Amino acid sequence: MTRLFDLLYYQLENHPLENSINGRDTSGKWKSYSSQEVKETAESMASGLLNLGLKPGDKVAFVTYKNRPEWMILDFAMQMAGLISIPLYPTISVGEYEYILNEAEVKVAFCGGGDLYKKLNATRNNVPTLEHIYTFDKQTDIPFWEDLFNDSHKAEVEKIKSGITTENLATIIYTSGTTGNPKGVMLSHKNIMHIALKTSPHLQAKPGNNVLSFLPLCHIYERSVSFVYYYKSAKIFFAGTDNLSGPDGDLAAVKPATFTTVPRLLEKIYEAIYNKGLALDGIKKKLFFWALSLTDDYEINQNLSFGKKIKWKIADKLIFSKWRDALGGNINAVVTGAAPCPVKVMRVFCAAGIPIREGYGLTETSPTLSVNTMEPDGALLGSAGPLIDGVEILIDQEGGDYREGEGEILAYGPNVMMGYYKKPEVNAQVFCEIDGKRWFRTGDIGTLVKGPTGREFLKITDRKKELLKTSGGKYVAPAPIENRIKEEFLVEQMMVIGDKQKFVSALIVPAEEALKSYCNKKEIPWTSLDEIIKHPKVLKRYQKIIDTYNPEFSHVEQIKKFKLIAREWLPVHADGADAELTPTLKLKRRVIREKFSAEIMDIYSE
Repeated sequence: MTRLFDLLYYQLENHPLENSINGRDTSGKWKSYSSQEVKETAESMASGLLNLGLKPGDKVAFVTYKNRPEWMILDFAMQMAGLISIPLYPTISVGEYEYILNEAEVKVAFCGGGDLYKKLNATRNNVPTLEHIYTFDKQTDIPFWEDLFNDSHKAEVEKIKSGITTENLATIIYTSGTTGNPKGVMLSHKNIMHIALKTSPHLQAKPGNNVLSFLPLCHIYERSVSFVYYYKSAKIFFAGTDNLSGPDGDLAAVKPATFTTVPRLLEKIYEAIYNKGLALDGIKKKLFFWALSLTDDYEINQNLSFGKKIKWKIADKLIFSKWRDALGGNINAVVTGAAPCPVKVMRVFCAAGIPIREGYGLTETSPTLSVNTMEPDGALLGSAGPLIDGVEILIDQEGGDYREGEGEILAYGPNVMMGYYKKPEVNAQVFCEIDGKRWFRTGDIGTLVKGPTGREFLKITDRKKELLKTSGGKYVAPAPIENRIKEEFLVEQMMVIGDKQKFVSALIVPAEEALKSYCNKKEIPWTSLDEIIKHPKVLKRYQKIIDTYNPEFSHVEQIKKFKLIAREWLPVHADGADAELTPTLKLKRRVIREKFSAEIMDIYSE
C-alpha cells in the first residue's frame, strides 16, 4: 500500500465487513456501507467526477457539520480520479471560504446540511472557478451528490490510478491559524500513509471492533485516524459532537473500543462527572469523593499494596465502572491531541480504567510526531509520548531564551508536508537544511525526557510564537501555567497575559455549573454570571486558586492579578462575531486581547 485508496482493496481482500462505514440518516437511523459498497460507490463517483469534466490535478472542496460516510467515499473517489481535495471547516465565514476557494482555484464543492449550501453559494460571484455545488442531503432544486454516480469513465479511472504514485499530492488542508489568512498545507499520499501505517499499532481497535469518529474530518487528525481504522478493518461509526453522551447518545449506541478526542471534550466529561458527584447526598457523596481521592497519586503501571488493591476494587465496582458504562462500556483506550491535556484529567480517567493516551503533531506533519502508547513502558503522564517510527526531531536552542535541554522542535520524516501551497516565502522560513536534511520548524518548544525505563518521551512546553516577554526582559511560557490552573474545577478557560508589561496576569472564564454549586454551598445568592463574578466572596475564592498554584512557578511566571470574564470563548458565534478559539479549540490570543482590551487595561492601570 503506497496510495491512500489502496486501503479500499486491502480491507476487501483481508477482512471485508458488512458494515464497514456507518452514519445516521436524516431520521436518525444508522445507514451502513459494506467494504464492497464503499469500493464500488467510490469508483462510480470517481468516474462521475471525470464525466463532469474534471481533470487530474483539479481541486474539489467538501464541508460538513458532522462526520458522515459520504465524506470518506468522496475522499477515496477524488484520490482515484487524481483530484486534489480541499476540506473546509463548517464554521468559518463566507469571506474565508472565498479566500480558500480562490487561492486553490476550486472547481466543484460538496456540502452537508444546515446553512452550508447557502454559504458556499454566496461565494459564487467572487469565486470565478467554482462551477458546481452538490449536497449530500437531497433537497429540491439543489444538485444531489448521487446524481454524479456514473460508470462510463471507469477505464479512465483505472488508467489514472495506475499513474498515481506515493509522492503525488493528495490534499491541501487550510490550517485555521491564530493570526492572518489560513495557509494551505500540501500533503502527499506518502505523508498520510506513513502515519496510517506507523500509528496503527497504537490505536486500540481490532478487525470488527466498533469505533466512533466525531472529531471533524476536515482536520488531518481525525482524517488520518479514519484511514487507520479502515486499514485495521474496524467498523467506523461517523457522528458529530452534539449527541455523544446520555442513554440515547452515540457512545451508548456504538459502544466503541476506542475513539479520538481533544482535551476540551475530556474536560467537559470530567466536569459533568464531578458536578454529578456534588449533587449526591450522604453516603453516596462520601463514596464518590473517596474514590476520586484515590486517583490523586495514581501512576500508570503502579504497584499497589494488598490493602490498596482492596480499596481500588471497591472504588471500581461502586464508582469507576459507572464512568466506563457512560462511555459505552467497551473502551480500550482514548487518544487525545490537538492541544495539551491537563495531567489531572488524564490521571483521573486512567485511574478509572479509561486509558487516555496523549499524542502530538501538526497539520504540517500529517499530523503525528509522537504518541503515548499502551506498551508497558509506552506512556508518561504529562508528555506527548515517544516518537513514532520513521520520525526524527531536533531540539533547536538557537534564537531563544530557553531552559537547559529545551528549544524549538524541528521535525524530519516521510510525514512532513510537501510545503505550503503558493507560499514560497513562508516555506523558506519554516524549512531549514541541517546535515543534508530538510527540517521543518514546528514553532513549538519542547524537550526530551526519560521515563522510568530510560525510554525517551517528547514533552511540549509552549508555542514559540506565544512566549510572552515582560518589560523586564523575562520570557514567560503561558501554556503550562494555563493548563495547570485549568485543572481547578472552577476554571473553565484561561489566558495568561503580560507581554511588554511589568508582571503577568490572567483572564479567567469561570466554570458556570461548578461556580453555581460553590455559591449554593456558601449561601451566596445566584443572580447571573455577569453579576456573580463581581461578588467579593467569589473573587476571594478565585484569588485562593491563584495563590494555591502560584508557588509552582518561578516569581516572574506567577499570576499577580486576574479578571473574571462572564462569557465562554467559542470557535464560532451565531451572531458572526470573531471567534476566540480556532476550530481545533486553540486560543486566538490576538482576538481575545482585542476583545478584552478594556479588562486588560484595567489590570495594568490599577
